Amino acid sequence: MAQVTVQVNGKPYIVGCEDGQEGHVQSLAKMFDDYVGQVAREVGQLGETRLFLMGSLLLADELADTRARLAQAEGDLQKRQADGAKSDTRAVAALERAAKTIEAMAAKA
Repeated sequence: MAQVTVQVNGKPYIVGCEDGQEGHVQSLAKMFDDYVGQVAREVGQLGETRLFLMGSLLLADELADTRARLAQAEGDLQKRQADGAKSDTRAVAALERAAKTIEAMAAKA
C-alpha cells in the first residue's frame, strides 16, 4: 500500500492508497481543498472540522446533482431507444407491405 501526502486547507495529511493511485488521490484531495477554500473565503475559518464538513456537503450536493442529471439522461436514452425500436418495426412493416404490393403488381404483369 502506498502513501501520499495531500494538502487540505494548507495542512499536510498522509493518506494511504493502492499502489499507482497516488496521483488520483492527490487530484481528489485538490478538488476537496478547492471546496474547503471556497467555504473559508465565503464564511471565514470556522475550524477545520466545520470547514471539512461544509466542503464535504458541497461535494455531496454536486454529486447528487450529477447523479440526478445522469438518471435523467439514462431515462431519455431509454425512451429514445424504445422510440427507435418502434420506428424500426414500423419501417419493416411498411417495407414488407411495399414488397407484397410490388410482387402482386409483378404477378399481374
